[in-house]
Amino acid sequence: MNKPQVPDFLKNIRVVLARPSHPGNIGSAARAMKTMGLTRLYLVAPKTFPSEEANTLASGAVDVLEHAVVTATLAEALAGVTVACALTSRRRELTTPLATPRELAPELIARARAGEGVALVFGNETFGLSVDEVEQCNRLITIPGNPDYFSLNLAMAVQVLCYELFSHVEVGVDYLKPDGEAATHEEVDGFYRHLDQTLDAIGYYRRRNGERLMRRLKTLFNRAQLQREEVDILRGMLKQMQRAADGSLPPAAASDAPPPDAR
Repeated sequence: MNKPQVPDFLKNIRVVLARPSHPGNIGSAARAMKTMGLTRLYLVAPKTFPSEEANTLASGAVDVLEHAVVTATLAEALAGVTVACALTSRRRELTTPLATPRELAPELIARARAGEGVALVFGNETFGLSVDEVEQCNRLITIPGNPDYFSLNLAMAVQVLCYELFSHVEVGVDYLKPDGEAATHEEVDGFYRHLDQTLDAIGYYRRRNGERLMRRLKTLFNRAQLQREEVDILRGMLKQMQRAADGSLPPAAASDAPPPDAR
């Protein structure tokens, strides 16, 4: 199966890091973004950028850093967006409704799909977003967690939000599943006959109800939804069992022993 394509409308979503102080977090955030199909990174007054440390931690997402937009103010970073979401983990005396990423993701994806600009705004690693920065946004998001210990790294928070958005995009994982053909009814039925014959040949049915046992085994294998290759493997095993039972398969010790010395 061909790999699915990441939809173009995700380009309408930007990640904004306000006043990041650690370049490593910038690189890690870029990596988190790219794994979820987001590529537009805005940096508001970063302490250090560009940076080799950022490039190292970005791994294969250095291209996100190379195209990052650096601005002096948050207002510049939000230019052109219609929905700006401020990430916060503190109680705020604001009237803006507070939502979790999972609650807000469907709306954000729908707006991006419609061509609107969406911004996910993250604050400084130590101090978060200022009151002024939060007031420039029209949505508040908080990531729920342990009330007694809630300490997410900046890049972790970026990953959580990007994942929640990507989970609403129609990009499945079927392309990762191994290829295989389901076994036909005739092939499975042939395996069951072979299994029945083999169990009888090796004496497994002695003191057992063979009919009842086969019903249980059929239920087990039907639940497994056998592939054609799996049926071939199983029948190969049964064939070896039969050869061992009738003596046509040499014992391993005998076959592995060295030949006797010629005299």
